This record gives sequence, structure tokens and C-alpha cells, in this order.
Amino acid sequence: MGYPHGPDPRAPGRFDGEAFDATAHGPAWSAALRRGTDAELRGWLAFALSCCDTADEIALRHFRRDLEISTKPDRSLVTQADRAIETLLRERVLAAYPGHGLVGEEYGTEAGDAAVRWYIDPIDGTHNFVRGVPLFGTLLAVERDGEMQVGVLSAPALRERWFAWRGGGAWVVRADPVGSAEPRRIEASRVRAVADAQVLYGSPFAIMDSGWAPGFAGLIRGAWRDRGFGDFWGYALVAEGAAEAMLEVGIHPWDLAAPLVLVEEAGGRMSDFGGARGVEAGSVVATNGVLHAAVLAALRDPARHGDERSGPGDRPMSQAT
Repeated sequence: MGYPHGPDPRAPGRFDGEAFDATAHGPAWSAALRRGTDAELRGWLAFALSCCDTADEIALRHFRRDLEISTKPDRSLVTQADRAIETLLRERVLAAYPGHGLVGEEYGTEAGDAAVRWYIDPIDGTHNFVRGVPLFGTLLAVERDGEMQVGVLSAPALRERWFAWRGGGAWVVRADPVGSAEPRRIEASRVRAVADAQVLYGSPFAIMDSGWAPGFAGLIRGAWRDRGFGDFWGYALVAEGAAEAMLEVGIHPWDLAAPLVLVEEAGGRMSDFGGARGVEAGSVVATNGVLHAAVLAALRDPARHGDERSGPGDRPMSQAT
């Protein structure tokens, strides 16, 4: 089946050819993708964090309150909070950086050929937001010359925020009830076997129905543990080392732009199901890096059945570093 958001990730040669490089991950590799000075990227980051402060206030003002909910043509939901946040962020970006472009979920692309573009997902996890589930957040990323440079994932109901910039590492800030919150550097895990991995995903039925991952069920059966933690939170857990893989389909560029920087700066990897980097293909595999090839191979193998679990619940996890 084709996919409306980008190229088919099953295209021949993408996994076996030059599109996949098993060594393409790690902090030094990610730092080499910097397009600008560290001071410039830090400036963009400081501005993005300030924008997210305001976005958080708007989101929390509407959370678990009466909402105006509309259904978009793709059957996804949108609220007045989504629209208000994106409108504000677009205005602030253009006021501060009038030559920059915008790519947003609700209001599309503006100045799409600009060298620097801002990707805006005003509320990632809108369906959680409308149902009162606190797993939602604003995603903001900066791209220069086709390469993502800065990413912020802000989850106000969780009181957590993740951010990263090329060459600057990946960080998390959590609210401290007894004092000021301090950023803490995070990194992906070093688990080297699928049998020891925690695998996360969005909708398992969407992944199986896509036709892109005939080995998905086998991958899940062979993993130590699996959970359906969709949206931004799955990528944050991979970046923190709390999980080893996150899988989704039906995904858009604004969903992936900020997580891409976070995961890669944490030492992990992100690609589509065919192994190619980018945010346009409509599918995504985010891993701790060392497991990326194994996860991709498992997804592509229709004969894979995985290891049988030893009994009900989770298998014991052996330490693999």
C-alpha cells in the first residue's frame, strides 16, 4: 500500500544499501550535524524554551476543562488550545526571526524554502488532551539546511520538559517540589539484545495493517517487555534510557522533528521502517542506537516468531551492556 505522507519505507535497497549505516549514531556523530555556532543554537533553544513556557500556560488553562473539539479530514481531533498555541508560536517566531520559515500541524507551511525553518506541533497527543490524560506536550524544533538543530518537548501536565541541540547533548528538567528544577543530562541505554529490550509503540494494529512490518508481532514476542506508550513520550523514554525502541506509523514531520534531535543527541537512532533518516516517510523506528539494525531486521522478517515468554507477565531481564 502507498502512504500519503512520504516515500514507501519498504523501497528496495533502503535497508541493505547506503541508506542504512549501523555506525551512524552517538553524540560525536550527532554533533557533526551542527549547522551553525553553538551560541547561535543556544539562542534558538532559549527562545524555544521561552515559547514553550507560554504554550504550557495555554494548554493547562484548557486541560480538563470544557473544550471546543473539531474533527479534521484525517479524523484526528483539534481543539481551541491547539489553534491558540500554534497561532501564538507562529507570531512569536516571525517577530523574532522574520526570515525564517514555519511548518506547523494546524496552519501548514510558510516560507517553506527558507534556510531555517521552525516545526510546530502545538499539542502532540491531542486525543490524550481531550480525554484528560496528562500525556500531551508542545513540540518545537529548528531546522537549518535540511538538518534538525534544536528540539524541545514540553509536557506541562507531567511537569517535565526535554530539550537538545546539536553538540550540546540531551537534557530533561523535572519539577522539584522542594526547590528549583535543574536540567539533567540524559543518554540512551546500552542494552544490546532484543530479548533484554523494552519496546514501545503507538497503535499495534496500525503498524500491522501498514504492511511495512511483517515481523512486528515476532519482535514484540521476542522482547523483554512491551508497552503502548505513543506520541512524544515514547521518544523521551528512549532518549532517557528507560526503553530501547519506539515504533509508530501514520506520523508527520512536526511529530518527529523535535524527538529526532533529542534521541540522536542522547546517543540513539531514528529512521523510517526502511532504515532511512528523515521525518517525511510516515513511519519511525527510534532506538538506543546499538539495537537499531536488529530491530529493523526483525520488523522486516515475516518468518520471525520471537522467543516465547517464560510465563504470564514480564520475563526477567538480564543485564546486557
